[in-house]
Amino acid sequence: MRLLVLVILLPVLATSRIIHGDIKSNEIKEDECNLPEALKQEIRSYETVANTIINSLVNGKYKGGTYKELAKFVDTFGARVSGTENLEDAIDYALDLMKDYELENVHGEEAQVPHWVRNHEIGELVSPRKASLPVLGLGSSVSTPEEGIEAEVIVVNTFDELRSENVSREVKGKIVVYNEEYVSYGETVQYRSQGASEASRLGAVASLIGSVTPFSMSTLHTGWQDYDDGVTPIPTACITKEDARLLQRYQDRGEKIVVKLNLSYTRFSDSTSRNSVGEIEGNTDPKKVVLVSGHLDSWDVGVGAMDDGGGAFISWYALAVLKGLGLRAKRTLRAVLWTAEEPGLVGWAEYNRTHFEELSNFTFVMESDEGTFTPLGIEYAAGAEGGCIIQEIVNLLAPINATQAVASKGGVGSDISSWTSHLIPGASLLNANEKYFWFHHTQADRMEVLDPDDLDRATALWAVVSYIIADLTEDFPRTRDNAQSNIVNVVPA
Repeated sequence: MRLLVLVILLPVLATSRIIHGDIKSNEIKEDECNLPEALKQEIRSYETVANTIINSLVNGKYKGGTYKELAKFVDTFGARVSGTENLEDAIDYALDLMKDYELENVHGEEAQVPHWVRNHEIGELVSPRKASLPVLGLGSSVSTPEEGIEAEVIVVNTFDELRSENVSREVKGKIVVYNEEYVSYGETVQYRSQGASEASRLGAVASLIGSVTPFSMSTLHTGWQDYDDGVTPIPTACITKEDARLLQRYQDRGEKIVVKLNLSYTRFSDSTSRNSVGEIEGNTDPKKVVLVSGHLDSWDVGVGAMDDGGGAFISWYALAVLKGLGLRAKRTLRAVLWTAEEPGLVGWAEYNRTHFEELSNFTFVMESDEGTFTPLGIEYAAGAEGGCIIQEIVNLLAPINATQAVASKGGVGSDISSWTSHLIPGASLLNANEKYFWFHHTQADRMEVLDPDDLDRATALWAVVSYIIADLTEDFPRTRDNAQSNIVNVVPA
């Protein structure tokens, strides 16, 4: 009898990127592993194959290929917003690319996705002085009335402060501004995802959130948010960290703050999009799958080169390199380029539903959605034995100095996080991404953030790790906690 594990996702924004930048444990120590000698020798026997893959990307035929294909892609399509014709054209292009590189079983799988568009946005500081107040609406925000909203501002640093007796009774009829401290993305993003709902409960007419970033050059960072059931939707947008602090200083000096907002957005009916799939079919056990992935959609600011063009392109291009080198593993290698990740893992949710019965055959899942900067190794959610296997594999990446294996204290990936948290072992790309949230969801997410050599090395890591796991004699082990579970049903909230 199959044991079903039912997982209810957190509110959609919190889940979308909750794992980015969160706490990781230390690397594996050699004396903590006790793998069978035969397994260690089998992994080490792939050294020549690993070097062939690495050399083909770092010095050989495929050098610069990931960057070249990604640059052409983002230069052609720019931003690829959920629900737009431009995203669908980009998906057609990606499917054709995978066919051109002779991946197998290339196809799209339909999913209904949301479509939200910003029309115009004007923010103005009226008092204590007149000045422009740059704003960038948050996904799914409602519009202000046509004439706009002019209201007094109240600034808070935390939800606890907002709910405190002295502050909560002053909120009604005002615009709440969050001047939250950046702790980590996973912790701080709650102000973006829940800020409007929390303010609305107390009668606020709008909310403004200091952009979720550890570093700002007057940069606006957007992102999706959803209104809680039972609250009145109010307009919500981000402002720069600098302006949030400015408003805080005014309030601290006892000065009255008045802001005018004129925000216009349209939420269209859901439309049909597609997850993009390409494979190298396994030569002895094709029903077993090792999945690599990233997402093709992006925000409407920047061009989504970093988030997540890089992750999507190292995924399919890793398979293209393996196919070009004539490397076919025992199990099927499958690249999935998710659609509509940004509005809350929508493409993944449909894929999870339609592939429900196949999940027991998913040996290992991988996703790159935290940047493709200099690769350092692998972050994994795979249990102790799985971590030791991954360490043995990444030891083969010494030529590109990417030998770290770091355990996550939760799941890994964004789209795959529910799988890796509860059943399927998986990994994400561990890379030197300290500046990732400098550019995240901003106009600055462009090709200039990325480096061709880093993309080559990241592709090599992705290809080596996925190929070896797909080709090992034994299936990658499930964690002990989930050993009795064959499938997982993840139901979005």
